[in-house]
Amino acid sequence: MSNCARSSDRDDRAGRALLGVALALAIGGCAPSLVAPEGLPVARDACATASVTIAFDFEGASQSRCVIEGERSFAVLVSPEHAPPINPSPWYAFRYEAKAGDPVTVRLDYLEGKHRYRPKVASSEGSVVIEPAVSADGKSATFELPAGVGTVSGQELFTSSRYAGLASRLAATGVAHSEAIGLSRDGRPVEAIRLGDENAARVVLLLGRAHPPEVSGAVAMEAFVEEIGSLFANGSIDGARFQFIVIPLLNPDGVARGHWRANLGGRDLNRDWGDFTQPETRSVGDLLNGLGEGRSPVLMVDFHSTRENLFYVQGEDETDAAEERFLSAWLGSRTESIAGYPFTIERRNANPGSGTSKNWFHETYDIPAYTYEVGDETDSTATSQAARELARGLVPALEELAAAR
Repeated sequence: MSNCARSSDRDDRAGRALLGVALALAIGGCAPSLVAPEGLPVARDACATASVTIAFDFEGASQSRCVIEGERSFAVLVSPEHAPPINPSPWYAFRYEAKAGDPVTVRLDYLEGKHRYRPKVASSEGSVVIEPAVSADGKSATFELPAGVGTVSGQELFTSSRYAGLASRLAATGVAHSEAIGLSRDGRPVEAIRLGDENAARVVLLLGRAHPPEVSGAVAMEAFVEEIGSLFANGSIDGARFQFIVIPLLNPDGVARGHWRANLGGRDLNRDWGDFTQPETRSVGDLLNGLGEGRSPVLMVDFHSTRENLFYVQGEDETDAAEERFLSAWLGSRTESIAGYPFTIERRNANPGSGTSKNWFHETYDIPAYTYEVGDETDSTATSQAARELARGLVPALEELAAAR
């Protein structure tokens, strides 16, 4: 007999199915043995009726479970990879195939956190954003899908192949090369893209994708790094004086597995700087330790996403005159000047011991260490254009900072 008992109360089957799958998520249990309304089976990793399939079998798919509620009606249970994370980012991503017929109804049920990301549907006909009906408590969101084949995700899928494309484009310019600086817990490479002379004394470190769902930050970083590559190629950045080290995908396991926030070790990587308990952050720490005498970071920028466009920077009582001039020269005059991309600057003290990149790099190297946050729903074209402008504006500000240090 199965260790997971079937419900014998048919009148309460739907509620028990949802509760049972929630418990199965918590204990690694036996969702397939549950019974859904109308006698339809509940699948642990997919749902399949005669006319519709919903599955989680691709890179970036969420660790969700599906409940069949009718021939063309489903619930997707959205749960984090560990205990409720800091700043929940309820990620979901699945593919669907639906034969001709009525629209397919999907309800997202959030077992932790609340609805945050509007569904993005990608198919051979293009991409669309759906406005779901969200419950008053934010714990569920319902929408319809047309017949056809596509993927549905909280943000556009931005996985390893896109990062490989970025590295390839930069390598083609002749000013960059990639190298694996370590392995994730699951054995995926943690890649660094290096631009400029590796003997250059001044190092700029760019970090990305510590948190898997923060795709808008990844879009900004992609454009920013491409523009930095162009500036090296046309001589606007002197590769003998500056080198850029780019870690575009710090959390490859989390991205591949559809995590909300953590790596495979259950650790928020943006709370692990200085501790270096995880192989991903440790690989960056080892790279920094191996820079050699006379070479040191002068700037760190970490790309993330939140609900609006902003930069987290050091508090006024943490900075010296050179850092203040750098902040003013790079960001100070641009908060409202980039078309379609207003942003704010939020000054926050480093909070010693918090383990964030912003905190650790400023504490360790006494340099500007900023968190570049892009709004969850900021237009991607505006995001990319702003990132390119901000990359161009970085050069004179960086020169001024270098001259003062």
